[in-house]
Amino acid sequence: MRVIVTGGGSGGHIYPAIAIADKIKEKESDAEILYMGNDLGLEKDIVPGTGYPLELVTARWLDRKSVLELALTGMVTARGVLQALKIMRKFKPDVVIGTGGFVCVPVVFAGHLYGAKCYLHEQNAYPGVANRVLEKFVDKVFLGFPDAAEFFKEPKKHINAGNPVRERFYNVDKAAARERLGIPKDNFVIFSFGGSQGAEKINEVGFDLMDAVNGHKDVTYVFGTGSQYYDEILEKAKNKKIEIQPNIMVKSYINDIQYYLGAADLIISRAGALSVAESTVCGRALLLIPSPNVTGNHQYYNAKSVADHGGAILMEEKDLTSERLIAEVMRLKNQPELLEEMGRASKACAPLDACEMIYTEIRKDV
Repeated sequence: MRVIVTGGGSGGHIYPAIAIADKIKEKESDAEILYMGNDLGLEKDIVPGTGYPLELVTARWLDRKSVLELALTGMVTARGVLQALKIMRKFKPDVVIGTGGFVCVPVVFAGHLYGAKCYLHEQNAYPGVANRVLEKFVDKVFLGFPDAAEFFKEPKKHINAGNPVRERFYNVDKAAARERLGIPKDNFVIFSFGGSQGAEKINEVGFDLMDAVNGHKDVTYVFGTGSQYYDEILEKAKNKKIEIQPNIMVKSYINDIQYYLGAADLIISRAGALSVAESTVCGRALLLIPSPNVTGNHQYYNAKSVADHGGAILMEEKDLTSERLIAEVMRLKNQPELLEEMGRASKACAPLDACEMIYTEIRKDV
């Protein structure tokens, strides 16, 4: 089977595409896989490290500010379609799979014109514009959250698959993860992060949480600040004369994040589809703070889907204060049975066979 995967911009689109590609390669070692992206997204940095060849085509976000901007998007996208078709005539794909981001528009549409079987995966409870536009040109739409179906128009194409998660996140043992990271086995472990760049509001309240638990011998706090805010957080601590104790781990960028998720008792994060999927696969209690600055407020719906099943506390940013966050964290620390119950509920929301289901559905058609 010859497969093109595409998804771009953020890790939330790129890593699901890689997870699907990895599953296809696991099932069929002779499968030929090509990743197609755009040079404006993180794919140019992430994909080369996976071993999959990468081809770049032009693409542009949908900009409705003016007729001129719309025309420019159309011209750039049309050029991307021609570039993608040229690559496809050489590569000869059987399958084209898009996982979101504006690069999917020229690539998936080109796949449709070429005559390949075409598929989409939508990670969020509220679909992005690219996937809604492309629905009519694909054979099936895999949904990360069933709630997304109401925003599409062709229900016969929809398959509730869950979100693809890379194999490394499955079966992470808490004790082994703590030993690897040098965290005491019996501590209450909090892990907060706001993505690779960080999230200003999470860092703001996370700083106060750090101050509150600093030096507590039975608590470990892993504070993932993101690269953009790391120096600022350390400088703030210095200015406030806070001497960061060994129970606090301040991290700029989290490599091997599966071990930090696995080591945690409580995860505090945004509610991007990928973060939610990876955290629930690890079966951890979540305190989710959706970003209010995303299309269709989709992170709120991602968080609500887990909170409604008891696996997460949903705390909207407009209601977020340091006092409230610290109170919730301490409440959970003092109720280990509730934490365990939330972890089980979180695990029940996890997409445990998403990649397998996606592979099986594609293989039915090819």
